[in-house]
Amino acid sequence: MLIGDVARRSGVSARMLRHYDSLGLVRPTGRSGAGYREYSGEDIRRIFHIESLRSLGLSLRDVGRALDDPDFTPAELVDDLIRQTRERLAAETELLTRLRRIDAVEPAGWEDVLQIVALLQALGSKSAGKRQRAALSTVDEAPVEALVEAALSETDPNVAGALRWALARSGDDGVALLAEGLGSPEAGVRLRAVQALAELPDGAATALLRDALAGPDPVVRRHAALALGARGEDDAVPALVDTLVDTLIDTVVEGTNDVDAADALSALAIRPAPAGRIAAGLVDRLARGDTGSPARRRLTQALAGIPGDTAARALAGLTEDDDRAVALTATYILGIRDTP
Repeated sequence: MLIGDVARRSGVSARMLRHYDSLGLVRPTGRSGAGYREYSGEDIRRIFHIESLRSLGLSLRDVGRALDDPDFTPAELVDDLIRQTRERLAAETELLTRLRRIDAVEPAGWEDVLQIVALLQALGSKSAGKRQRAALSTVDEAPVEALVEAALSETDPNVAGALRWALARSGDDGVALLAEGLGSPEAGVRLRAVQALAELPDGAATALLRDALAGPDPVVRRHAALALGARGEDDAVPALVDTLVDTLIDTVVEGTNDVDAADALSALAIRPAPAGRIAAGLVDRLARGDTGSPARRRLTQALAGIPGDTAARALAGLTEDDDRAVALTATYILGIRDTP
């Protein structure tokens, strides 16, 4: 079979067949009377074998080794091809993500595109300073998806704060993406998601914080409780009030964000219904035998922001507490409460 016929039937161009010949991959076994290349059935089968191996990503050099070297084993080469393919897919996925983010912003011109590309590169920089400056950038049309991804992966506290600030400027646009972060198998991602939600405006973010308050992660519950308490969320989520109050009191006892927790309890206690529940919860914790001295002092301090008779009676009793620090704290707080 002449080269033209082989090209038509195999789909391999005549030029490529001549290239294979020059490399010694497929040399026609015969010549016509006029001196043209003639391919045998075995030659054509070898051409199809070459094309099959090339479809796996093998170089022509490796194809030749695979077909001619009896000691050549595929295992190592296939592993290497898998690695290369994964790297290529990752690069292509990253490019696709970047293009989608640019498209979502609907740039008016190439200057806008270049500005967005520069922002995306800065958000992915190894320099914390560059990442922070990018988050604080005055670019109004920053892709929210990129900000969320950066916020959920950022470990530097200063950069993380800047990213949360940038997300807060975007309103509710990032809520759905942060919701996915709350469901992450990584504890750090869940924590960063709830921290970001806590700084978003009331609305969809508040609904997600309520869901987080009922979730299994105690750290996420604590931050959700702090955020909901600071927003005065009580009558909006009556089924979760007890969980909210208990979580905030746990935070006071543990000494983790205890000042924020006390402030959140005070915000909740503005209305009478939760005020009594909060005061009773604090008194109950003070009375437990397993509550240590530092925790009892923090609980006493938390009573300062709780109005009503229950808190006042508890403070009066604490002025005679065996723990002098608790007694002095209660006495001071009562003095402030009684001052006009």
